[in-house]
Amino acid sequence: MNKRSKLARAMTDLAMRLVSSLAALVGILALSWIIYEVLDRGAGAMSLAFFTRLPTPPGIGGGGVANALVGTLAMVLLGGVIGVPIGMFAGVYLAEFGQKTRFGDYVRFATNVMMGIPSIIVGLFVYTLLVVSLGHFSGFAGAVSLAIIMIPIVARTTEDMLLLVPNPLRESALALGAPRWKVIVEILFRAAKAGLITGVILAIARVSGETAPLLFTALNSPFWMKSLGQPTANLTVTIFNYAMSPYRDWQKTAWGASLIIMAAVLFLNIVTRLTLREARK
Repeated sequence: MNKRSKLARAMTDLAMRLVSSLAALVGILALSWIIYEVLDRGAGAMSLAFFTRLPTPPGIGGGGVANALVGTLAMVLLGGVIGVPIGMFAGVYLAEFGQKTRFGDYVRFATNVMMGIPSIIVGLFVYTLLVVSLGHFSGFAGAVSLAIIMIPIVARTTEDMLLLVPNPLRESALALGAPRWKVIVEILFRAAKAGLITGVILAIARVSGETAPLLFTALNSPFWMKSLGQPTANLTVTIFNYAMSPYRDWQKTAWGASLIIMAAVLFLNIVTRLTLREARK
């Protein structure tokens, strides 16, 4: 095999550095452009009424997205209550009990597949499972669809974080006679606390901007949410409906709602990175 000269290796290294830097720069510019456009177009919609009032008919100004904010928070919260414990228990099984079992391999494979399933397929599945069987759209069905999306994210993060905990920590606790469940809950969870919180935050950030599942399940509503058993207003479907409308005031509201979601997702991602940094320390 011919050995490349020192100059050729240096030129190849330089070329790869330039290509990588250019790709990173393109990504940063695209993100900056998106943030600028959403800020520029959405800042004009920000007001007290925007956060406290119901939407108004087209042509009438002064409306808000208060009902969509409440509906989104309720569905994300209920989705987390359903999805986070299931995902965490699945991650505990994969890390502590199913590492070298055939069933554990099946669960891990299913989790990986679920992470790659398009969200619109999840929405269609929940639509068939709940909306068709119950005969109406509901916020509960929307929360279930969000929970299904959250489960594999939390499961894989939990597994990875628990596997990072040194084995001597487990062995020391077991040698003292502590039961396995107590070792997991009081020792491993404490050691991996920052990583587990990061997984939950990532899952919440992932589902906060989902539109397709909620189109099939929660639909939308111009009224206040009285219960999650009826069609429920949410920010993402509101953005979809208003942005596609020919009314300028609705389009302005769509940009304002987009700014809220973008700010929330950016905040969650910043918190995630700070938590991960603390965990590495």
